[in-house]
Amino acid sequence: MMKFSFHEEAEAELDQTIGYYEDCLPGLGLDFAGEIYAAIDRIVQFPKAWSLISRRTRRCLVSRFPFGVIYQVKSNHVRVLAVADLRRRPGYWRGRK
Repeated sequence: MMKFSFHEEAEAELDQTIGYYEDCLPGLGLDFAGEIYAAIDRIVQFPKAWSLISRRTRRCLVSRFPFGVIYQVKSNHVRVLAVADLRRRPGYWRGRK
């Protein structure tokens, strides 16, 4: 099975957003984290199933929340570049490797 890792800024986005949703409603942050990890699980199982948004980068939409997991596949590894709020600054993550 493929492994995955987070770009450090993507991990910070995830942590920050979990905190935001948890502040809005206790338990909602955990729900958000669960949806992100469910999306990553789908990506790891079927890495080429989602649309290309650039030459090597794909986006998997997250259920229940307006977010997408932006990732690249490198040999047997998925690199999560962003946990992107789809309502803001499209493409802000493009400089990440």
